[in-house]
Amino acid sequence: MARPMARWGVALAGGALWWWAVVRLVCAPGAGALEAAVAAGGWGLSLLPVHCEPKEQADGTVDARQWVRAWRAGRAGRAGRAGRRAGSAGPVERA
Repeated sequence: MARPMARWGVALAGGALWWWAVVRLVCAPGAGALEAAVAAGGWGLSLLPVHCEPKEQADGTVDARQWVRAWRAGRAGRAGRAGRRAGSAGPVERA
């Protein structure tokens, strides 16, 4: 129970600090680099992907080996078609 409360406390304190910096930056004529740094830092943190999860646990993920097999199969298929195109004109129909 203490951990979620501590997280909420840190989140609320950080949010209050960010809002203080933004309001001071906008309203106070003497606002300086500290307020600008706090406001910019808080905005930058909002861009972080905080809801990420490990690739193995994510829904709809595909094993990396499957991608390698598909890539190699595609390359082999293209190489075979290119060799046929360059080497011969294909089967010749006879009347």
